[in-house]
Amino acid sequence: MVELIWAPSAIKAINEIAEYISKDSILAAENTVQLFFEKAELLIRFPEYGKPVPELKDKKFREINVSSFRIIYELVSINVIHILTVHHHARLLRNNPVFKSKLRSRRK
Repeated sequence: MVELIWAPSAIKAINEIAEYISKDSILAAENTVQLFFEKAELLIRFPEYGKPVPELKDKKFREINVSSFRIIYELVSINVIHILTVHHHARLLRNNPVFKSKLRSRRK
């Protein structure tokens, strides 16, 4: 069975997203958070469910699209997946603290 490990950065991002959405609708915030976790749970049965993250050019980094967001994860092994962050599509991935160093080193 695949083990999903949620990075603190992913939980923090979900909390920030929920807080922002809840300013308009608590129900919408709750539904969005629930959807994030439901989609991530699919990885237990289908670890390669997501597509590779194009900016990273490394097939071990994959993403699942959920509404306007990307759940970005790393296939560590056949049995371990790290959920790294939840990132809004409109934002540049290179500005996400989780990936800043990875993407900066690729530009040089």
